[in-house]
Amino acid sequence: MTESTKDTSKKNQFKTQLTKKDIIETFIFSNFQQASFNYERIHALAFCVDMIPTIKRVYKNKTDQVAALKRHLTFFNTTPAMVGPILGVTMALEEGKASGENIDAGTINSFKVGLMGPLAGVGDPIMWGTLRPILAALGASLALTGSWLGPIVFFVAFNTVRLAFKWYGLKLGLSRGLALVQDMSGNLLQKITEGATVLGLFIMGVLVTKWTTIDVPIIISKTTTGGKTTVTTFQNILDQLCPGLLALGLTLLSMYLLRKKVNPIILIFGLFGLGILGYGLGWLK
Repeated sequence: MTESTKDTSKKNQFKTQLTKKDIIETFIFSNFQQASFNYERIHALAFCVDMIPTIKRVYKNKTDQVAALKRHLTFFNTTPAMVGPILGVTMALEEGKASGENIDAGTINSFKVGLMGPLAGVGDPIMWGTLRPILAALGASLALTGSWLGPIVFFVAFNTVRLAFKWYGLKLGLSRGLALVQDMSGNLLQKITEGATVLGLFIMGVLVTKWTTIDVPIIISKTTTGGKTTVTTFQNILDQLCPGLLALGLTLLSMYLLRKKVNPIILIFGLFGLGILGYGLGWLK
């Protein structure tokens, strides 16, 4: 038997341990994606709960189960309706790791981070920007005619689409993930992991500029020309040098403090206090 035949035989031997019951439980749990929403890790706790059926099934050792649960308590945020594909791929990767495949915790986290941003970019416009307004308008038009079907049509139609996205996305992600685990040759997983890591870092960089806004309105100069006064602020100068520089600096400082084991709650209240003080003194806007 040649080496390539052995490799093919090994790949064909991989069979999923996950049962239909595990998949259905994961699907049900995923409907509570925002039940534990918080501004520190967004949907992390909910995603961790979603993974419990898989972790219990593939890891027999309690130590491994605890490590897997902790692995999914890191920051996670995506459109709730689009979590299915991410769950499916993550379930497959966890099973591959438990089966002894060359998959580490970093690979699993890279896939999660790499997928959550693009899927949110697709899911938010579809679910919140298109589907919900259209169905709400349809329901409202029925309600304006005096029909009690208005809110029911909206509720049923919206949730039918939402649940379909979750269920079929979960199945698709699981099947693609299992195929990925089975094809461990040619450094395919390593290449995809590197790409997912780069994409994840790119997405996190975009989130920094989107979610962190710092405006320093300190006036540097005033010039009057033709009766028109032009005011140059410290923020104007910074924006000309590098837009978002203060947001990046604050993010890097926060990361440094978190690595130094500073309590996240203390850090959050510290930032609140800094913002209030800066606004009161006129240093921040």
